[in-house]
Amino acid sequence: MDIQDKISLIKQGTEEILTESDLLHLLETGVPLNHYIGFEISGKIHLGIGLICMGKIKDFIDAGINCSIFLADWHSWINDKLGGDMEKIREMAVGYFKEGLKAGLSCVGADSNKVKFSLGSELYHNNDEYWETVIEVCKNTTLSRMQRSITIMGKKQGENIDFAKLLYPAMQVADIFIQNVNFAHAGYDQRKAHVIAREVALKMKKNNLFNSKGMKIKPICIHNHLILGLQKPPIWPIEDDDQLKELWSQMKMSKSLPDSAVFIHDSPKEIKEKINSAFCPEGNVLFNPILDWVKFIIFRENNSHFLIERPTKFGGDLEFFTYQELEDAYLNKNIHPLDLKNSVSSKIIDILNPARKHFEKPKIKKMKQELEDLMITR
Repeated sequence: MDIQDKISLIKQGTEEILTESDLLHLLETGVPLNHYIGFEISGKIHLGIGLICMGKIKDFIDAGINCSIFLADWHSWINDKLGGDMEKIREMAVGYFKEGLKAGLSCVGADSNKVKFSLGSELYHNNDEYWETVIEVCKNTTLSRMQRSITIMGKKQGENIDFAKLLYPAMQVADIFIQNVNFAHAGYDQRKAHVIAREVALKMKKNNLFNSKGMKIKPICIHNHLILGLQKPPIWPIEDDDQLKELWSQMKMSKSLPDSAVFIHDSPKEIKEKINSAFCPEGNVLFNPILDWVKFIIFRENNSHFLIERPTKFGGDLEFFTYQELEDAYLNKNIHPLDLKNSVSSKIIDILNPARKHFEKPKIKKMKQELEDLMITR
């Protein structure tokens, strides 16, 4: 695979690369790309993590990148996930969450054996260099910058928080440098932490990243798309682009709204019920969760195609080989929302089949049940 093919593969389905020129330089000079993405241990794994993020990891593996997943138990503790019970967080990290991510990798056709999994507690234990790096990041960042960055943990800017949460962005940035990550990956909602990492990269005196000539470099930061949840937005219709941008960030798929999210181990019945109840305005392509899923899940790869099955009396089946063809047909009201929903349900059910099988294994099924029980009691 030549360099341009690698870049195309890396870019597909992403919102942003900081920066593409940095990526090109490392590829041209033969510097190995070390990837990392971190996840809080905060509940069940939905499609945004299990298919969108894992789908990008598959692309990175195919492009020859060394991929790793960081199970962020300390960050989950700081952010009060699972009741702030560190013992339970760690148990779910290496039990449910790791197994769920492996299942997601299987769903997108990736080999989980090619991905390194690590736990925050293991990285930080007796690791003076890590905590030195946290301090270095803090010394090169202002308090106001940290306060503005709490949005990466789902908090609102200006919200009253405990002081520990101000350490969260610095720790996330330090994770990049201590693991020698020159290819940091996350959803677009984590952008603020990545921008800090790039800003401090050349100022730090220890645990820097280097190019082939031994010069300090900034990490490449790549942000994948955040798919929409299935609920209707609080404002409808949408009047302008600024309103759309604000709503999109608010309406991303979330574990905290289970009826608006499909989880990777949901049953076919649950998937059908959730999608059939989804917001899907006829003829609207500006803000439409179902079309968003079609674009970023079903048409994730360039050679994808999508069949909409419908009775002959309603025009018969329609097959699409690009997302744009489907969007144009929907915009022109040549596809009814119910037909679109039914076909998307069938496709998602099929894609998630490996995950459902994985969670039928007794030990993993038990861990999933323990997580669900824990979430009810918290």
